Amino acid sequence: MYCDNRKLKTIPRIPSRIQQLYLQHNEIEAVDIKSFVNATSLTEINLSYNKLKSNKIDAGVFATSPHLHQIILNNNDLEEIPSPISSSVERIFLGSNKINKIREQDLQGLVNVTMLDLCNNRIDNIKGKVLSRLTKLMQLNICNNKLYSMPASLPTSLMYLSLENNSISKIPDDYFAKLPNLTAIRISHNNIDEVPLYMFNLPKLMELNLGHNKLKRIFYVPRSLEHLYLHDNEFECK
Repeated sequence: MYCDNRKLKTIPRIPSRIQQLYLQHNEIEAVDIKSFVNATSLTEINLSYNKLKSNKIDAGVFATSPHLHQIILNNNDLEEIPSPISSSVERIFLGSNKINKIREQDLQGLVNVTMLDLCNNRIDNIKGKVLSRLTKLMQLNICNNKLYSMPASLPTSLMYLSLENNSISKIPDDYFAKLPNLTAIRISHNNIDEVPLYMFNLPKLMELNLGHNKLKRIFYVPRSLEHLYLHDNEFECK
């Protein structure tokens, strides 16, 4: 069902046969659960580039379809992650909104999520075990936010971590010890001035980007690494 670029302000009723719903580039502010009452076959919802507001999204509206795999809500005016979301969802795009925190209930039950994009928001801290519940998560994007510390309790399934353009100044000594599946770490454009010698001794790591930080000392680089970016730091020459 293609309803993109139609200047829509409301969502029409979705027939039960529809599997993919494209509503991007409209002027929609609210998501009414009545529009999705019969939409039990949906596998993908794209509501990006609208004017969605958190207080105008009916609770549970994105949990009505048992087959939903992908939900795209980037480039809106959301201040919170809508919840609950169907447990069948695998990919969630929430970039370029106004989200400033992740609440305990936001990611509950999302046992199949493999990719979560939260880039270009206003998140300044992620505490507790809110992310560890995503036991199948492989890619996490939180670039261009206001993080001042590393996100807590990442799941061991994680393979790709993007934290560029934040205000992180320190990585805890054993932070990556329980993340053996990481293949790419991107933490450029932060305020990191030092990392422990064997911090990145990870068996599968292929890409590491620590450019545009304040590093002064080099560290151990694993043999598996194929791409290393350390430009614009403060390394001491001897």
